[in-house]
Amino acid sequence: MSTPAADPRTDPRTDPRTGSRSDSRTDLRADARTDSPTASPTDSRTDSRHRHWLRAGWMMTASGWSANQFSALLGAYRDDLGLTTATTTALFAVYVLGLIPGLLLGGPLADRHGRRPVVFTALATAAVATCLLMAGPAAAWLLWPGRFLTGLGAGALLTAGSVWIKELSSAPYDPATAPGTAARRSGLFLSAGFASGGLAAALIAQWAPHPMVTAYVPHLVLSAVAALAAARAPETGRAGPVPHSAASAASAADGARPAAHGTSGAPFRRLVAPVAPWVFAAPTIAFVTLPGLVGDRLDGWQTVYAGVATAVTPGAGLLVAPLARRLAARHRLATAAAGLAAVALGLLVAAGAVAAGQPVVALIAAAVLGGGYGLCVAYGLTEVAALAPPHRLARLTARFWTLAYLGFFAPYVITLVSASVPPPVVLTVAAVLALLTLAAVGRAARRDGV
Repeated sequence: MSTPAADPRTDPRTDPRTGSRSDSRTDLRADARTDSPTASPTDSRTDSRHRHWLRAGWMMTASGWSANQFSALLGAYRDDLGLTTATTTALFAVYVLGLIPGLLLGGPLADRHGRRPVVFTALATAAVATCLLMAGPAAAWLLWPGRFLTGLGAGALLTAGSVWIKELSSAPYDPATAPGTAARRSGLFLSAGFASGGLAAALIAQWAPHPMVTAYVPHLVLSAVAALAAARAPETGRAGPVPHSAASAASAADGARPAAHGTSGAPFRRLVAPVAPWVFAAPTIAFVTLPGLVGDRLDGWQTVYAGVATAVTPGAGLLVAPLARRLAARHRLATAAAGLAAVALGLLVAAGAVAAGQPVVALIAAAVLGGGYGLCVAYGLTEVAALAPPHRLARLTARFWTLAYLGFFAPYVITLVSASVPPPVVLTVAAVLALLTLAAVGRAARRDGV
């Protein structure tokens, strides 16, 4: 006997929106998934997907660590290898000579071939550079290619890594990200590497045997751990141009203001480029220049003091992250204004510390300069993410980092000028330049109606 067909209008298994019937067992399974407090496999995969940015972020920390581990050892190189202050400062600046081509090449390569190949190649390059630095006590000339390759690897890693984190912090990987979060995540990972790398190297150099070899071991360990973590993060790059609609959607996911191709250049030059060099001019003055200028009062603790300075400076940059978020919510340029004002104040405090020969006051100046660094880097990365469409994000990010790392030449310039001009005067002039930059950016913003 045939069973009468159920009326779809009265059958409880019928979906009233579609008129189709659903199987009761399927409904029970769906209800169980809905009512159960235990997360489903799909939820677990979603939660894991939201952590992809964290897996990639440790590579940024490794980049910051590789840059700053050498900074804390400048005094040890002067004392143990007999290198002059000018030579050690020049070695510090050689990093930038490698960094700039790394930045300029890393962006286009990341857009063309994807984020993962560039990031892993850059991480391996930085590890090779660290090995060369470890051989420096036996052959001092290896310090030069070591520092150059450190910059080359860090430059490519910064460009591709920042974009990778930005994209992993956006839909579909992390659709609930608040506006500007991706830029702050990149800055926080980088600052964590800056803060911990220098301090760890200084503490090892002060008490461990063979300090200029063992001080570099943690970076090799961190690089291996970062590579293993990032191996689980997916590739986010696309080959070729991204359609405008996709660009707008991806930009909106991070709270960005979508920019059509070619429209980001002028705002970048007027509002971002003037601020960028101060991103690293401020912290390098704090942990490269100031320890040498107040070192006469330290009586054998120069290396530890330099390590503390390298931790305090970017550490302050980490602490101002919540302030950067609140300022950005109030006005587009508020973070830049606060950052440049902090840089100017820090330079003035530094001038007073050097004039009075006060290492403690110099550390206070380093903290203020670090706060300025944190605000400026948050502003720069947020603006770049807002101005660039996805298919040009890596290139514009590379331009920002290139300009930012020009600030690494600041200690070398100060060393040269201080031969004929007292350092407190030089630092005071630098503070005036920071205030002039603030005025120029404010004037450009008013002209553009920002």
